[in-house]
Amino acid sequence: MVTLRHLRFLVAVADQLNFSRAAEACFVTQPTLSAGIKEMEERLGVQLVERTRRSVMLTPLGEEVVARGRRLLLEAEEIDKLAEAHLRPDEGELRLGAIPTIGPYLIPPALPALRAAFPRLKIYLREEITESLIAGLSEGRLDVILIALPFEIGSLDHMPLFEDGYQLATPPGPMAVNGPAALQEGGQVMLLEKGHCLQRHALQAFPDRHLEQDESFSATSLTTLIAMVSEGLGITLLPNLAVDAGVASGGAVALTPLPEACPRQVVLAWRKTSARSEVFRRIGDVLIRTRDTMAQST
Repeated sequence: MVTLRHLRFLVAVADQLNFSRAAEACFVTQPTLSAGIKEMEERLGVQLVERTRRSVMLTPLGEEVVARGRRLLLEAEEIDKLAEAHLRPDEGELRLGAIPTIGPYLIPPALPALRAAFPRLKIYLREEITESLIAGLSEGRLDVILIALPFEIGSLDHMPLFEDGYQLATPPGPMAVNGPAALQEGGQVMLLEKGHCLQRHALQAFPDRHLEQDESFSATSLTTLIAMVSEGLGITLLPNLAVDAGVASGGAVALTPLPEACPRQVVLAWRKTSARSEVFRRIGDVLIRTRDTMAQST
């Protein structure tokens, strides 16, 4: 019978495509890992890994076994976490993923309250785009993620936190006055590059208008967008969360609230099988209170 140890070896080989590095990742010697892979292939009666002097690659069947093996290893890890969480749900390490247009603006002001509420919980923050965060959850690389809807999240459990509207950022001067009028008629706005969900959310902020992205420029961060607006190169939409956190304070931009814009929904999401669901909801409560405080102080 194939064991979890066999599967760990095979997944490591798939990740590293090198027996030496895979052995290091599994904390075993290379002969031990090679023997484990060979034993697994003999028990199944099929070849899973193709080896040459210069390369290592999986067979098509090996790829399928790896995909199923990842799920089995994740479920086995959840069993360990379930027992640990039952005894100490608010202790240990927690890997929190967040999209770049939320994490830097919400997590830092929330940290004092999070530390006070969970003194024995060590939180590690990882910023990635939404697709990567959801993949991180499914692979077990992350425990909980902070993202914005609408976005397809499949069977993930989630907790709505707050709605996040927009403000129009324009260069000071005549464009500060004409910018809102341009939105009324539809027009081009500078946005983050494709892959960031804010890019799509911003274009959907006014469903009845024909907003388009300025294809001559796209940015990897809100800070870059603000710098380009400051130089008079165009206009953009900034989420209220980032504005309240002071993202535009260092730029020469004029801000106009857009209360009629369709907001994005900020949520906390996790696997339904997670043993820390109650802890995640308590973290969500802290984030909600933090956002309320930020809004009241601006």
